[in-house]
Amino acid sequence: MTGEFLYFMQFFLSGLAMGSIYALIALGFVLIYKSTSILNLAQGEFLMVGAYICLSLTIDFKLNFFVSFIITMGASVLLGLAVERVVLRPLIGEPIISVIMVTLGLTYVFRGLVIMIWGNDIRQFNIFPLEPIDFWGIKLSQLYLWSMGISLLLLVFFAFYFKYARTGIYMRAVADHQTAAQSMGISVKRVFAISWCIAAVVSSIGGILVGNIAGVGVDLSYIGLKVLPAVILGGLDSILGAIIGGLVVGVLEFLSAGYLDPYIPAINEVFPFIVMVLVLMIKPYGLFGTEEIERV
Repeated sequence: MTGEFLYFMQFFLSGLAMGSIYALIALGFVLIYKSTSILNLAQGEFLMVGAYICLSLTIDFKLNFFVSFIITMGASVLLGLAVERVVLRPLIGEPIISVIMVTLGLTYVFRGLVIMIWGNDIRQFNIFPLEPIDFWGIKLSQLYLWSMGISLLLLVFFAFYFKYARTGIYMRAVADHQTAAQSMGISVKRVFAISWCIAAVVSSIGGILVGNIAGVGVDLSYIGLKVLPAVILGGLDSILGAIIGGLVVGVLEFLSAGYLDPYIPAINEVFPFIVMVLVLMIKPYGLFGTEEIERV
């Protein structure tokens, strides 16, 4: 294989690994939007809090990583449930902009609490091995491979869950039409709560994986903003779009870093947003989003 091809594949596969994590986080965005029509701007903070809890239990309290992971998932469920019950449920029926602004306020609340409890220093969180594996000249870190494998496994699990599990079918029904679902005896409020819990869980898992790659710090919450182009690119109400959008954004980020960053510094940070804008100019509802036609 030529050096140019190896160079391309190095960045492509690394981007695919990071994109699989983005896809997992994007799934949380889509779940909440599909069921409640709310764009949760605090998704990145769920990610940050989950990473800090798991890190603290593993390093500070010396617990086994798998025990820390299970406790973190339980804490994430409680966090999602608390936000939905205490903060958002009283706002049902209020203007959607009010609800979105509340989620924006939550970002600062969570960030402030994290700084109060853990400080704002970046801490290393190396659970998976760092040694690279050589695939015919393409060297990939085991950390990236583990992250991609876990993310893809969870995405497949949730795909089957939404298609075959009773709760998953209820969630799809509520997403299609809340009034019709309620008339069939489905508890819409319960589905809302489950959606927030799952969104918090997948975000925490994404935070743990990204924290292993880049370290755990307050800036970890900005991953939620970075995932937003993936969500909008794929379509706010499309689970398939979230997965494909996450993979595309990850690949674009790494390829732009490899090919454009030497000429335009930090272009990889904004390149996904540039692509998002271009796509939305052509398809305003994203690649797989449902187009809404208003008749006057």
